[in-house]
Amino acid sequence: MKAAIVVMAMFVCGAFLLARPKTSTGAAEDVASHGAVSSHAAASSRGSSADASVMKQQIVAKEREGLEALKSGKLELFGDLTADDAVFVDAAGPATKAQVMSNVAGFQLTEYAMDDVRFAAISEKAGLISYTITEKGVSHGHEFAAHVYVSSVWAERGGKWVCLFSQETAARPPRIGN
Repeated sequence: MKAAIVVMAMFVCGAFLLARPKTSTGAAEDVASHGAVSSHAAASSRGSSADASVMKQQIVAKEREGLEALKSGKLELFGDLTADDAVFVDAAGPATKAQVMSNVAGFQLTEYAMDDVRFAAISEKAGLISYTITEKGVSHGHEFAAHVYVSSVWAERGGKWVCLFSQETAARPPRIGN
C-alpha cells in the first residue's frame, strides 16, 4: 500500500521519484516574469472573472489531457504538456522532467476521477489548479489504487499551455469515530 501511494504520483506533472534532482529556478522565474507579483496582473486577473473562467477551463482540459495520455500510453504527448524546466514534488522529493519521463515509461493509469477542482489565476498567462484524484493503474508491473491531493501550475508559453510545477500529497484515510 505504501509503495502504491508513492508510485501513483506519476500522473500529469507528478512522478514516482528515484532520486533528488538539482533545483531549477526556471519555473519560478517564468511565473514571476508573467507578473505573479505585479499588482497590475493581480488586479487584471481579479477584474475579469470571464477570463479566469476560460483559463480554468483551458488548464483543467490540459491536466485531463495529460492524464489521458498516461492512460493511453501516449508518453510523447505527456512530455509535450510538461515544461522542460518543470519541477515535480511528491513524498520522495523534487524531480525534473527528465526523471519523470524516465519513470512514466513503466506506468499506466487504468482509471481516474478528478474531484473538487479549484482554480486561482496567477497572472494573465498562468494559473494554479488543485483537486483530488482517485486513481487505479499499473506501475512497473504492480497494480495500485490511490487517493491524492494534487496542485499544478500551468503557464502559456509561446502560445502553448505547459505544466511548470506539480505537487502531490497522499490523502489520509477518513477518520472513523471521534
